[in-house]
Amino acid sequence: MPVEMSVSDGVAEITLNRPEALNAIDAEMRQDLQQAWRRVGSDPDIRVALVTGAGTKAFCAGADLKRTMPPKESFAELTFNSTTSQHLLTGMNTDKPIICAINGYAIGGGLEMALACDIRLASENAELGLAEVQHGTIPGGGGTQHLPRAVPLSLAMQMLLTGDRINAAKALESGLVSEVESAERLLPRAREIAHRIARNGPLAVRAIKRVVREGLAMPLASALELELFVWGNLRDTEDRVEGRRAFAEGRAPQFKGR
Repeated sequence: MPVEMSVSDGVAEITLNRPEALNAIDAEMRQDLQQAWRRVGSDPDIRVALVTGAGTKAFCAGADLKRTMPPKESFAELTFNSTTSQHLLTGMNTDKPIICAINGYAIGGGLEMALACDIRLASENAELGLAEVQHGTIPGGGGTQHLPRAVPLSLAMQMLLTGDRINAAKALESGLVSEVESAERLLPRAREIAHRIARNGPLAVRAIKRVVREGLAMPLASALELELFVWGNLRDTEDRVEGRRAFAEGRAPQFKGR
């Protein structure tokens, strides 16, 4: 299977499983990824998703140029006639947090997928870049919009216009990733963060992600109003009462998502 998925204790672990091709994306992997993201969004037992790549060389080297041929249909046909989107990030627009463990190369669509995640960790051997301009095209999976929002504009433009890669140390320095770990420590650390999040109040977790993402596109005053509105919606939930009661009783809270 080009994509493997397992669920444990509220965490869905998604693994791109084409290590012989540096986990490059072909048509079958794209379809499987969309199914995986749909399950993440709809399954109430999933509170957090973690995505990584099989092997130690690559998270994802982008589109498999050897196996991805231009479609027969025109772009307009695919856009307006198709019942399902072919966009790489389809299904990733969820309120549930997504963590990306970048274990090696994250190039082109691989980096675009990582940029669509909420938390990014990288292995020490990671290399990240958007090389599309070197092939006569532009990133089509959100790269031109997500990268300038993740790193300083000058660095984003340099990466986009040259197609050059940056290493893990530069990615950490620029804020593109939040942590750099050894190859052996990367996945355990990503799982540790995922399970910590999964133990928190699920309504609050999803609310935080939505408020942050929507607030970034608003003037500060409007974003603060949104925050207050969402806080008010959570104020009387069972989970908030349970969280305070558990704190007073010195025990772990049992959140129900209500």
